[in-house]
Parts: sequence; C-alpha cells; structure tokens
Amino acid sequence: MSWSRILLGWLRFSWPLLLVLLVLWLVFGGDETAVEVFFRAHRESHSGLALMMRGITDWSNPPFYAVYAWLLWRGFREKRPDLTRLALAYVAVQLVVSLLAVRGLKMLIGRPRPEAGPFFEPMTTDPGHHSLPSGHTTEITGATLPLALRSAGRLIPPALALLTALTGFSRVYLGWHHPSDVFFGWLLGSVAGLAIHLLATKDEHAGLS
Repeated sequence: MSWSRILLGWLRFSWPLLLVLLVLWLVFGGDETAVEVFFRAHRESHSGLALMMRGITDWSNPPFYAVYAWLLWRGFREKRPDLTRLALAYVAVQLVVSLLAVRGLKMLIGRPRPEAGPFFEPMTTDPGHHSLPSGHTTEITGATLPLALRSAGRLIPPALALLTALTGFSRVYLGWHHPSDVFFGWLLGSVAGLAIHLLATKDEHAGLS
C-alpha cells in the first residue's frame, strides 16, 4: 500500500469541489450571506437550472447503494474477498460517519440553514438548524472516493470527482447549506472514504477490474 499514491489520488479527487468552494469564497469575499442572497435570486430567475440542481441533490447518492450492493454480490459470486470487504466496509463506515456522526454533529452544533436566521441553536432537533455539516456532501464523498482510489480506468475517477463537486455545489445553490457546511462535509466524507479504502484494501494492487 503506497500512502503517497493514496494521498495523490485523494487530492486529484478533491480538487474540483475545493475549486468550487474557493471560487465562491473569492467572488463573495467569504461572505456566506451574500452567497445565499445571490443564489436565491438566481433560482427565482432560472427555474430550469434550479430543477436540475434539485435532481442532482436528490439522486446523486442513491445509485451508489446499488453499486455497492452489486459489488457485494459480485464478491460473493466470484469469490473476490477484496470486493466483499469493500462493500461491507462501505456499509459499516457510512453508518458510523454519514449517519451517526453527521446527525450527531448537526444536532450538537445547531447551525441555521441559509434562510433560517442568524442564530445557532445547539442541541436541537429542528431540521432548520441542521446545516453543519452537509450530510449529502459527506455521503457522496464517502461513496465515491473509495471507488475513485481503486479504479484502474482514466475516466471513472474524474467523473466521480465531478459528480461529488456538483452535488456539493447543488446544496449551496439550492439554499440548503453554506459553503463552509459543504467543506466540512467533504472533510468528514474524506475520512469515511479513506477509511473504507484502507479497510477494504490489503495491497495497493487490488482493483475493480
């Protein structure tokens, strides 16, 4: 297992989303309220784009449930323990990180969503104050990063990276999250994705071929 190879793969995977967040920060000077105001007006005047973003935010994660179920089935059928470990690691880590950790942090921090007002409400069950971190971003990063790291193809890793970036951006565009929520979602999702990869991989030559 080459740690430098894993780190390089993670950086290649992450740069599209980080570039989107950097551009938002530079354009709006780090003012997340200005980001919310701009995209609210943009949604109102571009309903078609808003509908497309809603489709991305709603349907980017569910296909990966089927992908990992297929990998589990293939692992059992072909006696491929690497694929079986990958699928089972995905289930276990995503339950811990994307479900338990994210939900716990949302309730503990109580950050208001962009249109829910300025005040935090720690220890809350109010969904309007479950902005930090972005659960969609955490989940999509945790699902796509292990596949990008293990894929031997040239097209799959950048396609997964772009899908992840688009999902994160859709959360900001639709007014569900601040850019910093997406950033911390990416961080948590990276922890999940790297954990899945490390748990599933015994040597650096394991792949999806």
